Amino acid sequence: MVLRWTAEDLSDLSSVGNGIDVLERECTGGPGDRLRAARSAGADFRREFAATGMPQRIDTCDLVTLPYPTRFGLFRASRAIAPFLSITNRMLVIRWTDVDGRQRVLLFEPSDVGLGRNTPYFAELARRTPAPIIKRMVIEHGSVLGHLAGLGIAPADVDYLVFDHLHTQDLRHWVGTTAYQPDLGEQPTAVFPNAKVIVQRDELIGMSDLHPLQTPWYQPQTYRDIPVEVFAPIDGSVLLGPGIAVIKTPGHVFGNQSLVLNTSTGIWVSSENVIAAECLTPEHSTLPGLTRWSSSWQQEVVLNANTIETTADQYNSVVLEKTIADRSQTDSRFLQFFPSSELTPMWTNPGTRPTFSHHAITHQS
Repeated sequence: MVLRWTAEDLSDLSSVGNGIDVLERECTGGPGDRLRAARSAGADFRREFAATGMPQRIDTCDLVTLPYPTRFGLFRASRAIAPFLSITNRMLVIRWTDVDGRQRVLLFEPSDVGLGRNTPYFAELARRTPAPIIKRMVIEHGSVLGHLAGLGIAPADVDYLVFDHLHTQDLRHWVGTTAYQPDLGEQPTAVFPNAKVIVQRDELIGMSDLHPLQTPWYQPQTYRDIPVEVFAPIDGSVLLGPGIAVIKTPGHVFGNQSLVLNTSTGIWVSSENVIAAECLTPEHSTLPGLTRWSSSWQQEVVLNANTIETTADQYNSVVLEKTIADRSQTDSRFLQFFPSSELTPMWTNPGTRPTFSHHAITHQS
């Protein structure tokens, strides 16, 4: 046990948002029934969600572009010769007004890029890769605090931190610790003193006893001295504000979740369940292998599969996301699915140039 807090500690914490009943229907049937249930629930939720309103503003902030194994990002479908592709991690900044008139700010995927490098998988990859190559393949675009300053948002004004899952995430700078951290040479005070971390309860509980499939991607020891009260654990899907929801999408990890946004261009969904919009409609992809693989195996989506905790659940979750998202107004072959880590063309990675990219979600009401 690495964590000091337990499931009992988490049970005493207050949660946030209002539960979304249409996504909480229990399906007791077989695998095919669960897939059909996900598609049906997504269609029902989509109709209801559009009527909840819209946030005031959404901004997209590029953080870092980094290498990622092709066999993970495009699962078994890619025929690219490059062993690595590149993905760009981005933060979304969402602002809205609550029913009581209070201004709210949510950060989706505010990754601490520096501390994220200590994730076991990436630390080992860096150890085996010559520094000049790392310098050419890893591009830092901006920091979380730098982007917020540019948007005129003070750290104390941030209400919520949300991640689709806690792979690679070290939150100590963001929420502070209760003890001195030898590896940091300090006891961090919270950069975001008023922020709650919205996370699925079962992911927090699972981090206390990781499965070997999970250990390369988590940093559980960094949560040991995080005060438990910074978390706002949720069980399932919740509506946070007008046109803002966090929905449970298990599979990539047990406690995976996705952000859903209603905007002036329609409904968007964001997560890391897939790394490119075309992975939801691979029949339109020009990436080597995707269309043929999808057709041959009768699989309508191509998963991001660095961890295969419950692959059928992840497939169903992507179908749920696919059912909720609107068509892109730029190219209707693709959906308004915004990968939190989006496939990015890089000259070093032949055969991995995406057919279509979103780059950003922008919205202002």
